[in-house]
Amino acid sequence: QVQLVESGGGLVQPGGSLSLSCAASGSIFGFYAMAWYRQAPGKQRELVAGFTRDPSTYYLDSVKGRFTISRDNSLNTVYLQMNSLKPGDTAVYYCNANPPSISWGQGTQVTVST
Repeated sequence: QVQLVESGGGLVQPGGSLSLSCAASGSIFGFYAMAWYRQAPGKQRELVAGFTRDPSTYYLDSVKGRFTISRDNSLNTVYLQMNSLKPGDTAVYYCNANPPSISWGQGTQVTVST
């Protein structure tokens, strides 16, 4: 069974940056278009950034120009570089396939606050 492990979250001030990583237990990136999702308290999980099968990339409007998704197939790892962070970016961030079809990992908490 494929396992996903997210890391890199933390507490950062508005305007700061974080780099998230998601490591998969197996070589899956050849089979799945991977993506990052987030879930803020009291809200539904939403797709933030992802690869599609075109291939191309998708970004939520509110993160365009600030977040960048990338991957290293040799390491079975997908990344999310987050710049110019805002308090509204506070959430637990998860990776999964796009659309999600793998068991969810624990996620990594991102808190943007003064």
